[in-house]
Amino acid sequence: MKLGTTIRHAGRELLATALVASRRDTLDTFAQMALVLAGQQVPQRAEFNPLLWELGHIGWFQEYWLMRNPQRHRGAAADPLAPRPPSAADAWYDSSHVPHDTRWALPLPSAEQTQNNLALQLDQTLALLKHTPEDDDALYFFRLVLLHEDMHHEAALYAAQALGLPIKDPRWQVQRMAGAASSISFGAGPWQLGYQGNGFAFDNELQAHAVALPAFDIDSRVLRWADYMPFVEATGIAPPRYLRHTAGAWQNQRWGRWQSLDPALPACHLTAHEALAWCAWAGRRLPTEAEWERAAIERPDAFEWGQVWEWTSSTFTPYAQFEPHPYRDYSAPWFASRPVLRGASVVTQPRMRHPRYRNYFTADRN
Repeated sequence: MKLGTTIRHAGRELLATALVASRRDTLDTFAQMALVLAGQQVPQRAEFNPLLWELGHIGWFQEYWLMRNPQRHRGAAADPLAPRPPSAADAWYDSSHVPHDTRWALPLPSAEQTQNNLALQLDQTLALLKHTPEDDDALYFFRLVLLHEDMHHEAALYAAQALGLPIKDPRWQVQRMAGAASSISFGAGPWQLGYQGNGFAFDNELQAHAVALPAFDIDSRVLRWADYMPFVEATGIAPPRYLRHTAGAWQNQRWGRWQSLDPALPACHLTAHEALAWCAWAGRRLPTEAEWERAAIERPDAFEWGQVWEWTSSTFTPYAQFEPHPYRDYSAPWFASRPVLRGASVVTQPRMRHPRYRNYFTADRN
């Protein structure tokens, strides 16, 4: 599925296949992590969630926005506050109302019960989908819950990597980049920033509008360690915690194992501050999200992306005339508080990848 475009326009058959595939990946990754983590316990950190909570939340989200949503047929125009049948699971898995730090102490169902619930919820989703009209409004929430599960799968892989848990699936491994990046030049002119047209889009991508861009050059791909490490050595700045210098050589830690640093791998686990520091040292700057988007869409033959999320210099703000979609907590609470990242990472599901997708993490996230 090229650049996520297909899934944003997917009909019932393709959505059903993708929902099943997404759930298979979710459960496979959970099983691999559970084998290593004693009692399936994840440390309490701001960037993590308990494994069982993640699983239960995925199923709850699907049920909440599909089976219990009386206005699901209205798509993005649905009233999020429309009355729906209550569920005991709301007290555990509703991320809008269950504070993050309390999730480790919740009396959650067992792993077996949780997986049984997930199987039942998926069966109900597929049965509902089978009788849903083939139009964008009717399919909106099916597309949303699929991409929501894909996001949580990526978050699980983030957590596994941060905790040093081995994930051996070759799909989620970073690839070497031989040779230095080239430079791509763009002339001055307007750019239509944002998503327009039919199909699915996240609310923060909509309200496409013209942006006046000056002429600019942009690297054809992200930095390799071969590009980044001279900065560390020249400035003496402490390297990211995933790097160390030992026995006269650099090593990096991947999936919990220290190994020789491969200079041809993309530089990763860098905060926005570390990316900006490299730019200052190299006499460069981060692109704006409009520049990045133009490069990805106008020059797909030359502009390579998708191994690591890429910081931009743009702050995550709403486009003019922004209208929130029913899942109110997706975008609006985070406006003006973090930078935009563009692209995708090696652990992003291929169907999630789209050149107009806007990611947003705090600047200290690596």
